[in-house]
Amino acid sequence: MASPPRAVVLVSGGLDSTTTLAIAKRDGFRPYALSFRYGQRHVVELSAAREICRRTGVAEHAVVAIDLGFFGGSALTSSIPVPKGRDLAAMAGEIPLTYVPARNTIFLSYALAWAEVLGAADIFLGVNALDYSGYPDCRPEYIAAFETMANLATRAGVEGRTTLRIHTPLISLTKREIISLGLTLGVDYSQTRSCYDPTLKGEACGQCDSCQLRLKGFRENGLEDPAPYVAMRRE
Repeated sequence: MASPPRAVVLVSGGLDSTTTLAIAKRDGFRPYALSFRYGQRHVVELSAAREICRRTGVAEHAVVAIDLGFFGGSALTSSIPVPKGRDLAAMAGEIPLTYVPARNTIFLSYALAWAEVLGAADIFLGVNALDYSGYPDCRPEYIAAFETMANLATRAGVEGRTTLRIHTPLISLTKREIISLGLTLGVDYSQTRSCYDPTLKGEACGQCDSCQLRLKGFRENGLEDPAPYVAMRRE
């Protein structure tokens, strides 16, 4: 019997990447999980990522340390306050301060390098073009452009041995649909962490863009988010 194909899966510890990991396993891939300690203020997500990977059963989980805080320009990697209480319509209308310059390009470049070493043709990324807070590197056209570049920039691609594919199974789903799908795959969302500005105990603020979109998704499924939140901020 042939071994399952290998795939690099970007796992942040959040709701979307955890669902994406479950999808990769459902689709018969042997996942190699890749996470980053990049100077993010919500570093609690890495503890979640480690536990999620342990429970899911990945072939390997690598955590790479890079310093995106060196460049600044983001509320996630500097002292810039994280926006709170924004209107949902405003989230989709502008690129927020939580955008980290070139983050997905950098992450995908690392994933591409690891995939080539592993002999893997597949990379999974949990980006979303609907409930995505206005990030430019979550759009379908960006993913398509990176995939084209990846097949031009690798030895495996140039020699025709491998055609690299970037899978974004959540890209056209709402947060409600993502949660619904994840539940059918047995995802335990109580283990995931999505907040941009959690407390030292790891409690979500309930007011940042990520929290609001997540809470909305659970409400639309008729469910309460099982992740821990600061008291009185779940609505």
